[in-house]
Amino acid sequence: MNWNQLNQTIADCNQCSRLREHCQKVAENKRAAYRDQTYWGRPVPNLGHADARLLIVGLAPAAHGANRTGRMFTGDKSGDFLFASLFRTGWANQAHSNDRNDGLQLIDACITAAVHCAPPANKPTLKEERLCFPYLQKTVALMPRLTIVLALGGIGFKACLALYRDQNWQFTKKPIFGHGVWAKPEQGPILLGSYHPSQQNTFTGRLTPEMLDQVLQLARELTKKNPGM
Repeated sequence: MNWNQLNQTIADCNQCSRLREHCQKVAENKRAAYRDQTYWGRPVPNLGHADARLLIVGLAPAAHGANRTGRMFTGDKSGDFLFASLFRTGWANQAHSNDRNDGLQLIDACITAAVHCAPPANKPTLKEERLCFPYLQKTVALMPRLTIVLALGGIGFKACLALYRDQNWQFTKKPIFGHGVWAKPEQGPILLGSYHPSQQNTFTGRLTPEMLDQVLQLARELTKKNPGM
């Protein structure tokens, strides 16, 4: 399976009936601001290319964000916050991400999610997380230059820890999630944590633009020091 085939497999996935029903229901009951748009309403594939050194792992698509636009972190406030920071730190060619045809390109980076469908109340079940986990495994398997894995939020970090166990990327001491916390396994890419750029965090000041910039700049510095996989 190559990168394009993986993305198509993700987009065609129908393993989780609860999530598929929710995505389709949201697509049918559009927000007034988007009533003239056709919602994606399906699992959202990875964004970026397999030769990237940085893999960003989020939680799941937003109901009226990526579930609408069909592209990771595109079309919502979380994405606005993230892509502005990616642009400032040199990981993206532009600061805005409105739709799949707006010209956005990631630079040496890729974005995926612990769960590829928008979940009700933004809370996937443990079963849904497990069913989506093989896509994270396959994503990493196709990234030969992977050097840094950046987990956004606690659920993303948990999925990454499961990935590291599965890949036998062993740490001397188990990492504890925190903003800017990073750990290098004996073999494999560095794991780096960041608060998720959700409105709950950005509106309250728990995560500021400067804080996210610092983590993404740290990721850049660490790519120079770690040979990766």
